Amino acid sequence: MASTFTTNFGFEEVATGEQSGTWGVTTNFNFDILDRIASYGSVALSGTTHTLTVREASPGQGTENLQDGMYRVIKFTGALGANNTVTVAPNTSAAFFIFTNSTTDSGSSGPYSVVISQGSGANITITNGASAIVYCDGAGSGAAVVNALLNPVFGKVSANADTAAGDDATMGYTAAEGLILTGQGSTNDITIKNDADAAVLVIPTGATNVDIVGDATAATFKPDGDTSASDTAAIGYTSAEGLILTGQGSTNDVTIKNDADADVITIATGATNVDIVGDVTASTVNADGDTAAADNAAMGYTAAEGLILTGQGSTNDVTIKNDADAAVIKIATGGTGVEIVGALTLGTDLSVANGGTGASTLTANSVLLGNGTSAPQMIAPSTSGNVLTSDGTTWASVAGGKVLQVVTGTTTTQVDTDSTTLVDTGLSAAITPSATSSKVLCLVSQSVSHFGRSEGRLVLLRATTNIYDTIQIGDADDQRTLHFAAFLDSPSTTSATTYKTQMSRYDQVGTINIQKNSSGSAGKSTIVLVEIGA
Repeated sequence: MASTFTTNFGFEEVATGEQSGTWGVTTNFNFDILDRIASYGSVALSGTTHTLTVREASPGQGTENLQDGMYRVIKFTGALGANNTVTVAPNTSAAFFIFTNSTTDSGSSGPYSVVISQGSGANITITNGASAIVYCDGAGSGAAVVNALLNPVFGKVSANADTAAGDDATMGYTAAEGLILTGQGSTNDITIKNDADAAVLVIPTGATNVDIVGDATAATFKPDGDTSASDTAAIGYTSAEGLILTGQGSTNDVTIKNDADADVITIATGATNVDIVGDVTASTVNADGDTAAADNAAMGYTAAEGLILTGQGSTNDVTIKNDADAAVIKIATGGTGVEIVGALTLGTDLSVANGGTGASTLTANSVLLGNGTSAPQMIAPSTSGNVLTSDGTTWASVAGGKVLQVVTGTTTTQVDTDSTTLVDTGLSAAITPSATSSKVLCLVSQSVSHFGRSEGRLVLLRATTNIYDTIQIGDADDQRTLHFAAFLDSPSTTSATTYKTQMSRYDQVGTINIQKNSSGSAGKSTIVLVEIGA
């Protein structure tokens, strides 16, 4: 009966009674395979592919069937210009290996990795200088290469050498640095996760920052370096500045919140102002700088001005309120006046030098006269109708007529008449006397032109009462003049009273033009009413 061969390494199994006198040779061949399985071999690589044979596809009976893939420990050597894929054959052999990538760079773009494959299943990539313990599952066309140390369990792992910049995931040790963790990922170099596979601590790729994903709890946290302008959220320390908080947000650079997640203190982005959202409670608040015109609500101090309050509102710049939220003192926007809403109580009379009167009371309805730095003089109204008069030195309340009011009316509207019947000239004014004893002085300036040598009649009326009448106010043809009239009337009323003028042709023929408009100009008539007190 012919010999058979084992599936994985091709050990020859001699059939009973076969190979009489020669079976010892076959046994020795099998021992050679065992020797390789228990030893180390070096395999030189070149190009981009290599086949690592574990067992011949069809081993020969009574022959030595040794292959490089029978070594359990294999060091790959050779100069590579690209990654090299090593295919373990056949894809039905189940075996484990300890591989070391000791290849060199044939150019200047490496070093390169060695990729271990067996079928269409998973592969293992061994970076240059690294080692791996793997096993091939021998599953045929879909065979996979698996990392045998994917989830290792050790009592203790002791590292005794430094790591290198090219290490993907390495633990090392030096006497100076102690435990060293070195990684190389596309997002993070190091990621420490919890048992829920959630990141706890990460070091971004190529960075020196440590990102603690959750909360950091410590008895004390002591930074030992300054922060920088580009820090998004940093705590620092210098011996000069002490604790430093630096941030960079779209709205605020620094925000301190309470346990209800509500803002307590904010520093706006790029600003030097501190916004305290709630109330400030302190024994004293000492300002140490001047305020500025653009300040909305600021308290400042200078050695010259002392306490400074500066504000900017649409109605008031400064408003001081009481505990009922009612205004007590106001300074209008842009103004220099101070409005005291309630009563002002002083411990003593405010002197004239300080803007006061120097008196506790002022006599009702009296007129105040300046009196130097002393309290003002007071002049009583005295008799009804009195007026203030000057003797060149002081003032006194004395009797006498006075102008109480003046009312004026004008018109430029042209009125024409050739009739002997009176017509309104369009000139009028109304006055309301303040007393029935008042008189009204009526002053009239009437613009009149004549044609056809006509004579005119001018009449002044109070309402419908003719109080002044003049005739023959012109007889020269095409005469354009101003005619004046003055009359002191006693209307004896306090009701609104209208005064107006009327005109008519008195005799002869022709036309009278009142307020004539010609040659680009208009005639203008005026009436002035002056109330004279008794």
